[in-house]
Amino acid sequence: MLDSKFLRQDIEQTAARLAARGFALDTAAITALEEQRKVLQVKTQELQSERNSSSKAIGQAKAKGEDVQPLLDAVSDLGSQLDAVKAEQDAVLEQLKQIALAIPNLPDESVPAGEDEAQNVEILTWGTPKKYAFEVKDHVDVGQDLNGLDFEMGVKISGARFTVMRGQIARMHRALTQFMLDTHTEQNGYTEMYVPYLVNSASLYGTSQLPKFAGDLFHTLGLVNDDGEQQAGFSLIPTAEVPLTNSARDEIYDENELPIRLTAHTPCFRSEAGSYGRDTRGLIRQHQFDKVELVQLVKPEDSMQALEELTGHAEQILQALELPYRKVILCTGDMGFGAAKTYDLEVWLPAQDTYREISSCSNMGDFQARRMQARFRRQGEKKPELLHTLNGSGLAVGRTLVAILENYQQADGSVIVPEVLRPYMGGLAVIK
Repeated sequence: MLDSKFLRQDIEQTAARLAARGFALDTAAITALEEQRKVLQVKTQELQSERNSSSKAIGQAKAKGEDVQPLLDAVSDLGSQLDAVKAEQDAVLEQLKQIALAIPNLPDESVPAGEDEAQNVEILTWGTPKKYAFEVKDHVDVGQDLNGLDFEMGVKISGARFTVMRGQIARMHRALTQFMLDTHTEQNGYTEMYVPYLVNSASLYGTSQLPKFAGDLFHTLGLVNDDGEQQAGFSLIPTAEVPLTNSARDEIYDENELPIRLTAHTPCFRSEAGSYGRDTRGLIRQHQFDKVELVQLVKPEDSMQALEELTGHAEQILQALELPYRKVILCTGDMGFGAAKTYDLEVWLPAQDTYREISSCSNMGDFQARRMQARFRRQGEKKPELLHTLNGSGLAVGRTLVAILENYQQADGSVIVPEVLRPYMGGLAVIK
């Protein structure tokens, strides 16, 4: 899964860069384990050499008609010693691997230093928030008054942080999804995918949800096979990034196959561990929500430009819907675990009188590719290289619906349907 050899390269420099994002790398522990690994590797080689010599001596003794039992006993003893040393060596390598799995990505040099979201840097704003001549309602009241959002039914059927949509609100949710997919496939060159909603642990390790974020996932107990044996469990996807990006796991692409652009609409499932009390009202923070995800697989030298393009594709949806938003670059202390550089798009919500995240677009560099062994081979070269992966929401469908309900509301409680969505809603112009 993850080769921990990269830990042993420029460890002090790596530690300094990780410190910028608030992560303290235990260089002493890594150095001690590495020294232990070297000692065990030498011991393994010595025992293998000694066993090979003894094995040859057995053949020579047999040819001379000598008693070979003492030599057989010696070879058996060497084999036992070798097994013990190899087991010890595997244990050390596993410790190094677990340390490596817990280390976040290194921030790109262009990422501003900072401890938390207060140090994020605004890049631009687009659109002008509308002025209203009436008291603005939040999306919960707008949706309930239109009989389109039913939070009580969601609680009855499943529990807290689940919602039922009905009628034209449900139709708008579907229209948003279709509009986003059509835009990204027809205008931006993405290939639409239909992917599993249940994934195995290898996929979650590959995109770095495991082991660090196990508590954020919903896990199944697994299936029972025809022989009555319990199989390994699955996890519900927290985002389509997981199955889309893992399509490249253990693959080697030809250079001319890149870039690869993939998109998918899926529900997303998150436990929201540690977020109790935050955004408990409405659709902002749900256990189940929908997203249209964008993923790109590119050559290393192209990844930063790809990030600008991918973020632009998400912005294109907001602009088409005429929703005011701002773009910020996340500081080192606020970036996601696997990201080297991230832009957040935050849409204007008039009821909260603030901008709220609606898309996060990240360049992961070779961080995920190393875990997945996702590689490509340049023309004329024999040795493959790690490719770079990128992902972003294009967009979070539920939060886009929230933004429309609030920004397009009218004094009589009705909601104007954005023009680009009307063809997807049978020409409907207003939800009453």
